[in-house]
Amino acid sequence: MKRKILVSFIIMALAGVSFMSALAEGPGNPPSGSPPDKPSGGTPGGGNSSSDITYVGSTEYSEDGSYAGTSYESTTGGENALLVTGGNVTLTDIDVSKTGDESSESSDFYGTNAGILAADSGSLTITDAEIETGGSHANAVFAYGTGEITISDSVIHTSGNNSGGVMVTGGGTLSSNNNQVTTEGNSSAAIRSDKGGGTLTVNGGTYTTNGQGSPAIYSTADITVNGAELISTSSEGIVVEGKNSVTLEDTVLTDSNTSLNGKSETYKNIFIYQSMSGDANEGTASFTSKGSAITPKNGDVFYVTNTRCVITLENNDFITESDGAFLRAEGAGWGSEGSNGGDVTLLLNDQDIEGDIILDDISSLDMTMEGSTYEGTINGSNASCDISISLSSDSVLILTGDSYITELENADTSNSNIQLNGYTLYVNGKAIDERDEKDEKYDVDEASATADTEASDSSEDVTESGDSQTFSVIRYLPCIIGAAVLIIITVLIIIFGTKH
Repeated sequence: MKRKILVSFIIMALAGVSFMSALAEGPGNPPSGSPPDKPSGGTPGGGNSSSDITYVGSTEYSEDGSYAGTSYESTTGGENALLVTGGNVTLTDIDVSKTGDESSESSDFYGTNAGILAADSGSLTITDAEIETGGSHANAVFAYGTGEITISDSVIHTSGNNSGGVMVTGGGTLSSNNNQVTTEGNSSAAIRSDKGGGTLTVNGGTYTTNGQGSPAIYSTADITVNGAELISTSSEGIVVEGKNSVTLEDTVLTDSNTSLNGKSETYKNIFIYQSMSGDANEGTASFTSKGSAITPKNGDVFYVTNTRCVITLENNDFITESDGAFLRAEGAGWGSEGSNGGDVTLLLNDQDIEGDIILDDISSLDMTMEGSTYEGTINGSNASCDISISLSSDSVLILTGDSYITELENADTSNSNIQLNGYTLYVNGKAIDERDEKDEKYDVDEASATADTEASDSSEDVTESGDSQTFSVIRYLPCIIGAAVLIIITVLIIIFGTKH
């Protein structure tokens, strides 16, 4: 009897060891957690209704008419100096003076305190005007909803806070041609939009801002600028919020950026983000510049946070006078911590750029170069785990420091268009000069993201192909053997016990 008990104990011990060995091996579960969510929250910013807004104008037009040499004035808050709600109205050689403060959102969303407002079905054409506003939230020229404005060869000046130069909201349409626009107050972009956006086109002219939080362009709309000069002496040069766009062509942008505003902790020239305030739809932002001269005097050239964006650059002249990065994408003060990075698609065509590219671990970059040159360090801190670079054979990559990316596609299979300058370009932890030069595309499992894991990569590639949740038979071999031994010995005991 004792002998049977001893044998049973040994059997159980062997089975236990086998089972624990299998547990230690594990079923090959994927890493814990899930990919960061895209920014969420906020109220869509498109297509607002002004049905509950009461418009009041010192002078109002609602029918077709032409007027020349006239003056329009308002000193009352919540009142327009000139209000156009219908018809096609043409104004030439006019003066507009608007004072009086307003603090409600209706002034910025619907233009209730603007110097000139075209709303409802009003269509307004202005030439050779002088427009001055002095109140707070007193935007100068404002198109809301189905309102349309074309203003040309005019001088526009605002001195109060929250008082933009030319502005659209709620889907309004405005064309600004060869105008001289200057704003002095805080939060007073020269080319401005707000909730509901619209279409704003600028041809020629000069647009200057002097206040804190007053970029030359603040876009929650589709804004196009051709052949103009943009100057920001205190704030960013351009801000794009949410699913909106700015397009520059043959334009000069100069940004001093001497004061931080709101949640900003870094100086920057072109700022692309989602504020989550509900003033701009969530989605992919767009910045495009062609044949322009861009001069950032302080901070980063591009800064992206809490949004996805596409940056397209062609034949621009970047005259960098600061020591900031060329591109910085990271989580900052907007959105949910941990999922508020910047996802950037950077398209370079016949474009030369210099400066570092810096990303944190929740941001990503997909950079495509066609006939272009980049000089700098990419992800020098090895923080981001999602950086893809594609080079045409006539593009050149010049390193100024060790750089870390996850995917490289190079039309020049010899990599002769990559100048290392004594530094190393790591592709998922592997230096490119350690790879087969015949490989045109390097795409290694992200599990081998550091150079220290090179020795184990070759074996992992053989045994861990396919989905990470696939169970390996080898991992369960100790358990299988243990079970087999248990069955055999149990059968022997039964036989042995029967005979004795």
